[in-house]
Amino acid sequence: MKWAFLIFLGLYLVALAVLAMGTFGWFGQEQDPLSGVFLLPLGLPWNILADRAGLGGALVAILAPLVNAGILYWLWRK
Repeated sequence: MKWAFLIFLGLYLVALAVLAMGTFGWFGQEQDPLSGVFLLPLGLPWNILADRAGLGGALVAILAPLVNAGILYWLWRK
């Protein structure tokens, strides 16, 4: 579980970096409204549950993968 947690955390950090680069146009990248699309599969199923509860938005999409990271960390430490 240690490796699953570390790989997931690495993918999450890369997705956050891609979001920041696409949103702010860093490193000569054009601003792209779809730069946060890589966060969506990392945050499933919490993205869907939050959307059905009426809590949709960018902040939910950014923070939802942290729930999965917390679950993986809990499984690793158990």
